[in-house]
Amino acid sequence: MSSVSPIQIPSRLPLLLTHEGVLLPGSTMRTSVDSARNLQLVRSRLLQGTSLQSTILGVIPNTPDPASDAQDLPPLHRIGTAALAVQVVGSNWPKPHYTLLITGLCRFQIVQVLKEKPYPVAEVEQLDRLEEFPNTCKTREELGELSEQFYKYAVQLVEMLDMSVPAVAKLRRLLDSLPREALPDILTSIIRTSNKEKLQILDAVSLEERFKMTIPLLVRQIEGLKLLQKTRKHKQDDDKRVIAIRPVRRITHIPGTLEDEDEDEDNDDIVMLEKKIRTSSMPEQAHKVCVKEIKRLKKMPQSMPEYALTRNYLELMVELPWNKSTTDRLDIRAARILLDNDHYAMEKLKKRVLEYLAVRQLKNTLKGPILCFVGPPGVGKTSVGRSVAKTLGREFHRIALGGVCDQSDIRGHRRTYVGSMPGRIINGLKTVGVNNPVFLLDEVDKLGKSLQGDPAAALLEVLDPEQNHNFTDHYLNVAFDLSQVLFIATANTTATIPPALLDRMEIIQVPGYTQEEKIEIAHRHLIPKQLEQHGLTPQQIQIPQLTTLDIITRYTREAGVRSLDRKFGAICRAVAVKVAEGQHKEAKLERSDVTEGEGCKEHILEDVKPGSISDTTDLALPPEMPILIDFHALKDILGPPMYEMEVSERLSQPGVAIGLAWTPLGGEIMFVEASRMDGEGQLTLTGQLGDVMKESAHLAISWLRSNAKKYHLTNASGSFDLLDNTDIHLHFPAGAVTKDGPSAGVTIVTCLASLFSGRLVRSDVAMTGEITLRGLVLPVTFPPDRWLVGLFSLSLEEIFTRTSRCMPLALAKH
Repeated sequence: MSSVSPIQIPSRLPLLLTHEGVLLPGSTMRTSVDSARNLQLVRSRLLQGTSLQSTILGVIPNTPDPASDAQDLPPLHRIGTAALAVQVVGSNWPKPHYTLLITGLCRFQIVQVLKEKPYPVAEVEQLDRLEEFPNTCKTREELGELSEQFYKYAVQLVEMLDMSVPAVAKLRRLLDSLPREALPDILTSIIRTSNKEKLQILDAVSLEERFKMTIPLLVRQIEGLKLLQKTRKHKQDDDKRVIAIRPVRRITHIPGTLEDEDEDEDNDDIVMLEKKIRTSSMPEQAHKVCVKEIKRLKKMPQSMPEYALTRNYLELMVELPWNKSTTDRLDIRAARILLDNDHYAMEKLKKRVLEYLAVRQLKNTLKGPILCFVGPPGVGKTSVGRSVAKTLGREFHRIALGGVCDQSDIRGHRRTYVGSMPGRIINGLKTVGVNNPVFLLDEVDKLGKSLQGDPAAALLEVLDPEQNHNFTDHYLNVAFDLSQVLFIATANTTATIPPALLDRMEIIQVPGYTQEEKIEIAHRHLIPKQLEQHGLTPQQIQIPQLTTLDIITRYTREAGVRSLDRKFGAICRAVAVKVAEGQHKEAKLERSDVTEGEGCKEHILEDVKPGSISDTTDLALPPEMPILIDFHALKDILGPPMYEMEVSERLSQPGVAIGLAWTPLGGEIMFVEASRMDGEGQLTLTGQLGDVMKESAHLAISWLRSNAKKYHLTNASGSFDLLDNTDIHLHFPAGAVTKDGPSAGVTIVTCLASLFSGRLVRSDVAMTGEITLRGLVLPVTFPPDRWLVGLFSLSLEEIFTRTSRCMPLALAKH
């Protein structure tokens, strides 16, 4: 038979620098590609190449990490392995990278590096013979006794494994069919060896030297297997592990290695997981799914990506509180006391919680209500939800929905996706560990919408009492009962909540606080909290209620109390500085044994001059306690007042009235100014007014002209025709702010009536309401999420004659 010429690799090879292991001829290895040089090599040669030679690479073991992207090429190992790229898998998350499956062909030696960028290319010299039909008998004759000795140890090693496993039986057949010169490289890649030992085998160009170096490694592995089998004979375990070895292309180790010990630990974890599934109280459908998945998991190699996904899924199923719940505290009297202690005012909200408790006493199977607290920022909607959970004795979990624009955040991802996870509802149940917690869906009015779906639509199933007993998360793919969960949503406005979602919730208005309520909240909750946070005591600082009122009216303008809380924090920090300086001065005086003399006391009283709290830094004695905070101290600490009340000054002449305006912070007062001048009877409106407000102004002037004689209203010339040779200018200050709405009508009428009658409008009265052409003031019907109280239906005659019944200015801002 004619001789077969050996197969030659290309003389020029692109070099793939790998740091994850050493590739030997005849073995297969997966390696990640994330460095700039290796990425460029894969894109240029493997993804764009069409010939077989373009898939042959030179794999060089590299000790430094190539991910460092150094500018200079690192020192290259002299000998490498020519490899065939079998598979390329790429991903762009979290950054571009590829995973290569490569099979070693033969050794080569670098003769010369031809180029370094964009990826290294070298001229190589082939060191091993590659034959399509190797002459096995000739190799055995050449190696003689050394080859037989190696073959004997290899057969002994394989026969110590379970031959009933197909992978082991296939390896046994490969020992007889593979050429003897390939066995040292293949078995070295299978057994437990370090990268240093593999590098020594790679550098062993001589076949005889390679056999001599591999035989001690086989002997060591055989002894390790014997010791393992001896240990397992004494181990009593119901679940014995089937020792298996993967096919040659995917083999990385054999039993008896450290990796095998890790697998034993994983196997023990699977046994424990199976026991938890058997003893869990999950529904029958979920139990069937778990049993099916655990059977699949046992048959799966740990290297499969689906192995970790399935295991994580089963662990989640076991950890979910299918039937675990807390017992509600149904003492209504204790609940009322607890709510009153935690929150001042909010009577409507407290009443609804007590109603729920009362019904729960009468019926244990009551489904959890779906409540939605709507109110301005800072009024305590979120903290009320926490107090409700505390009152009921339930676990509390907050889910922030602001900016969420993916429905998978609610329903979870399907397990077919990489990085899939359950939704926030199921994940929250896992966190609290019970199936009847209080879930706070914060900022439900700020949900977004994107290409990934509408999370508001996903919430329809969650917040529907008729559907959520059978809620199906995409990740679980089995039903979970949410009917016992008490859902509380919070929102600043209902305008941005979809009608279908709004229909499923019970709206409870949380209005802004009045001045009196803010004072009570400050002295019951805010000031004690700030004193504790700043290490102060009531013996060191006192804030009278009059000072609190000054802070509320002159330094804050809000419906809630967040800014008020920050102002108290600023005061406490300033006092903390004085207290710390006083302690330092006391210690200094004691060390110097200076007797007490008369000095300036730093007790801030009403008669202290402005700047006193900051001008006492250089005093010799510590401040006298407690430090009293008055208006002068406020100016030193917080600066000049931000909101000065100038109402009486602005209403010191006719033609000015005060109205009420809605704002997201809870409402504001609005001045309306009017003036008249000689002209042609034109009406001028300024202040960025909308069309509706302009119509209200024309309606007001028409009603006044028709009733001028009745109310003795005349123009400058004494005529009852108010527009006879007279122009009127109406202005709404804060011209940069757009204003619109019909409720300014009564304010415009009052302002014009004051102008033409010459009588001043009371400075403690503000008004709002739409007027009609017949002189009626309609009731103010704000949307349910706007926090203003309007007037009842009155006539304009009653408004003029009974102004004492109008809304006082003290309530206008709230």
